[in-house]
Amino acid sequence: MKVSGFTFVKNAVKYGYPVVESINSILPIVDEMIVCLGDSEDETNKLIESIISSKIKIIHSIWDNNLREGGKVLAVETDKAMDATASDSDWLFYIQADEVFHEQYHSIIYNDMEKYKVDNKVEGLLFNYHHFYGSYNFIGDGRQWYSKEIRVIKNNKKIRSYQDAQGFRMDDQKLQVKLTDVYMYHYGWVRNPITMQKKHTDFGMFWNGIELHAKWIAVQEKKSSSFDYSNIDSITTFNGTHPKVMHNLVSKEDWTFNMDVRKKNFKNTKQRILYFIAQHFGWRPFEYSNYKRI
Repeated sequence: MKVSGFTFVKNAVKYGYPVVESINSILPIVDEMIVCLGDSEDETNKLIESIISSKIKIIHSIWDNNLREGGKVLAVETDKAMDATASDSDWLFYIQADEVFHEQYHSIIYNDMEKYKVDNKVEGLLFNYHHFYGSYNFIGDGRQWYSKEIRVIKNNKKIRSYQDAQGFRMDDQKLQVKLTDVYMYHYGWVRNPITMQKKHTDFGMFWNGIELHAKWIAVQEKKSSSFDYSNIDSITTFNGTHPKVMHNLVSKEDWTFNMDVRKKNFKNTKQRILYFIAQHFGWRPFEYSNYKRI
């Protein structure tokens, strides 16, 4: 069985992406790792080139600023990386620059890839998610977080990244997937508050479009230079272990994050009820899913 990994990244240093940890987390289970480097304004290229592995294959890209609205450029860059993977790979393992895969799941996901390699009904494998928020010690457990997403797909170049690179589709149809017993660790909302605010402000361009971006910037500039982490519906304490590749970053957390996990900030009664159902019965009714579980 041959497995190709792929990712894309731009301005990882500027915005504090754990991209080196991300790439290293799946290197043991892939035969090659495609990294699509965007036209960064920092030392991201040197950072990626510093990773010592013959598996890494770098391609270069210039992001199209005309594809801002709806995060479309993120899907385009994902497709570029995916298209550079080896034609003879059985599976493609996608990981974003703020995601890290725990080594405790290596054998599980590898066995699942072996199990479904020749099953044509299975087009992808579905991962559970931990969304860390504010600190490496807390995860978001409210409805605003997606609980699952596709991260391993069959090597079919008809499969394309969907919308803002959240998932995948083929011929605009949802993929048929099997749920795995693994978790992806998402660290997109764990940064020093100053770095987080900078990223939050600048990344508005990828969803607001060119015309609305100026208004977005004006609103953000009136706020504090530090990101306000209190604007979250619900968090809970993380009691597990972080991937080994993350231990150094976790030890360097240099900011204070104080939130009472008992306090919830739901907008209405409906959200409170849906949260109660999810916490007590493990069911998330009405949750959007860009896939078909089989």
